[in-house]
Amino acid sequence: MTHLAHAIDAYIRAKDNNRPYLMTQAFESDAALTMIVETDQISFPAEAHGRTEIASVLVTQFAQRYENVFTFCLSAPPPDDARSFECGWLVCMTEKETGAARIGYGRYDWRRADRSAKVSRLQITIEQMIVLPKDAAEPLILWAQQLPYPWCLPENLANEMPRIDAIRNIVDALTATRPESGDRAIQATR
Repeated sequence: MTHLAHAIDAYIRAKDNNRPYLMTQAFESDAALTMIVETDQISFPAEAHGRTEIASVLVTQFAQRYENVFTFCLSAPPPDDARSFECGWLVCMTEKETGAARIGYGRYDWRRADRSAKVSRLQITIEQMIVLPKDAAEPLILWAQQLPYPWCLPENLANEMPRIDAIRNIVDALTATRPESGDRAIQATR
């Protein structure tokens, strides 16, 4: 992977594996983050400015609360010459404090810098976040572990999916609506 796809991959690995040093591969030093949170099951600041603050919010602080994190871009990687890229995402994780499982989805809107392939602006929309009981954690994480990572086409989500209604409902929502443009990114229902 090169260009914007490399930056996105570095961000996913940094966030999911609590590796803030990887954010230098993902974001310009003066990058901007905007968060649109449409659920009350998780909270983030509306904005963060600069790679250091973005890393603090999306990696360091996030890792204090969550573990076993798997984030999927529900698309094929963007072409090498892409200056912007939008895709759906899915996250599966557990809460450190309670052991409860979480599954959520939304949209990423990436913009790369003119001077490099690193991200200059990222808008993350969190459309849904479901908290599941602790006994759902193992099947959720085992399912996430076997999915293509971090680029996962929506049609792969049904593979070996746990028989948990909340997970099935999210997978149904993520695979129900496809864009007309012919690209492989999905549009999650609201």
